[in-house]
Amino acid sequence: MAATMNICHHNFPLSNDYQTANRGPRSRVRAFQEATQEAQKPSKMTTRLAESVSHMLHLHIEKPKPKSLRTMINSHDKPILSPKEDISDKWRQIQGSSGWGDLLDPLHPCLRREILKYGEFAQATYDAFDFDSFSEYCGSCRFSRNNLLNKLGLHYHNYNVSKYIYAMSHVDVPQWLKKSHVMDSWSRDSNWMGYVAVSDDKESRRIGRRDIVVAWRGTVAPTEWYEDLQRKLEPIGAGEAKVEHGFLSIYKAKNEYTRYNKSSASEQVITELKRLVKLYKERGEEVSITVTGHSLGGALAVLNAYETATLVPNVPITVVSFGAPRVGNIAFRDELHQKGVKTLRIVVKQDFVPRMPGIVLNESLQKFDDITGTLEWVYAHVGAELKLDVRASPYLKRGFNVLGYHSLETYLHLVDGFVSTESSFRTEARRDVALVNKACDMLVEELRIPHFWYQMANKGLVCNDHGRWVKPERDPEDVPSPTSEGQYNVFHHLESNYQGA
Repeated sequence: MAATMNICHHNFPLSNDYQTANRGPRSRVRAFQEATQEAQKPSKMTTRLAESVSHMLHLHIEKPKPKSLRTMINSHDKPILSPKEDISDKWRQIQGSSGWGDLLDPLHPCLRREILKYGEFAQATYDAFDFDSFSEYCGSCRFSRNNLLNKLGLHYHNYNVSKYIYAMSHVDVPQWLKKSHVMDSWSRDSNWMGYVAVSDDKESRRIGRRDIVVAWRGTVAPTEWYEDLQRKLEPIGAGEAKVEHGFLSIYKAKNEYTRYNKSSASEQVITELKRLVKLYKERGEEVSITVTGHSLGGALAVLNAYETATLVPNVPITVVSFGAPRVGNIAFRDELHQKGVKTLRIVVKQDFVPRMPGIVLNESLQKFDDITGTLEWVYAHVGAELKLDVRASPYLKRGFNVLGYHSLETYLHLVDGFVSTESSFRTEARRDVALVNKACDMLVEELRIPHFWYQMANKGLVCNDHGRWVKPERDPEDVPSPTSEGQYNVFHHLESNYQGA
């Protein structure tokens, strides 16, 4: 009768308290011979003893985990962040002034930290979004501007949110924007799509300038928006540049009868950027604009940067995108470069979203320009690329996992562990590995981290004073753009008329 011992990987060392099992003479001889052979190997005493006893008792004992895995498992009492370095004398290089040519492979530690910072700003757009289709505020941010970063534990970045961005949902856009089952919703036509934040005085001194960040939200699953988007190119600007129709629709759509999109997402963000740049330049400060986003959010970030370069001139503009699809054609890519926008795309090799649109018809066809001329309908990626590989991490599963490959938390985990294409996953990576499984099941089972664990307690229900489980009312400060009851009724009436038109 063989006994199997389960070893807890989180805090406890391998146990020496083995159970006794029946064994015959032959097995005892064989075990003795194997133990003798093991004793002759130049291995550690504890390993020889454990393996010898294991053979003699016919017990299954888990193999020792890789050192890097053991290090991560046993580091619960260590901070998840390394100390912040002063980058005030090199911020332009980190923001891509020279195209990141010598900073990506190997990855410069200061650049790694900045990428993680912007990635966490993008992740916040998911963590704070109300996805609950039974919520009267479905499609909004669960927290107010003043509470957002504190509620999500991102206060240590030392940025303050100045503006929320809303995008249309009644136009020809993906079905995932139309989730609410509640008729009297906070807004029938708009969804919270991101925010603008500004570095505070302390962070501005560390990074050498006043940094204005625009973070754009992506989608729940990549297949949702890809099936719904039009997959056709539409002109933008005065030249030959063209961009994907669906992306541009979300960015530009507006309607005067809606509550939150009387102005488009484009107009909302550009107005705020102009205000902030003017404010800080009048104070004599150096200012930068960094636009970030994941998936669809990465595409909107590129559109935002393209427009900002024209309407908010003489400010360094950088895009840091994660798992973003192609946005426009070759002419669009060239115009973006001519405008001085620096774009860093972080891509996971196994993720299929960055290959779209234009899986076949893409920038690789440029080599035939002499024959075909410039092809206006060919999609092209922009900027520099940092390519990551799921197989580099000892904590991630090797099986096929479309959702896990595309998850932003998977991206951030791989960035944190990346040193170079010639190096292994760094053992001193500090970002909590459990975050990877927030919205997927990418972590190896031996870590015993639950799948899809990030959710509201009891899925948002609370037990009231009468013992009944109900959806709680939001704190007044966290209700989207609070207005008086009379104003809300006017907006609601206009929206209802618009829907019936």
